[in-house]
Amino acid sequence: MARNRDIESSINGVGEQVRERVRHYASEAGDRADGLLERSREIRRRFGRQRYDYAQRLSHAAEDFADEANYQYRRLRRHVGRHPVATAAVVAGTIGAFLLLRRALRSRDED
Repeated sequence: MARNRDIESSINGVGEQVRERVRHYASEAGDRADGLLERSREIRRRFGRQRYDYAQRLSHAAEDFADEANYQYRRLRRHVGRHPVATAAVVAGTIGAFLLLRRALRSRDED
């Protein structure tokens, strides 16, 4: 039973680390989307009434991008909260695949 508790606590720890990493990346994406939104508003002001249509389309595109980033962030948070083991498995598989590719490419360079 102690081993099961150790495994469960380590999986919960990995789940917490994954949650924190997802929050960090999503926060960065949200910040960049907000920055793009601000930049598009500035461009809109700069173009004035002559280029209103272009500035408006650019502003809408930036807002759509920000909305999409926020949606993906909320979706990732729900997924990590509901399925921490599956999330940890996906992260472990991704890291493993990266390491295998790196090793395979490195041995080709040495030949």
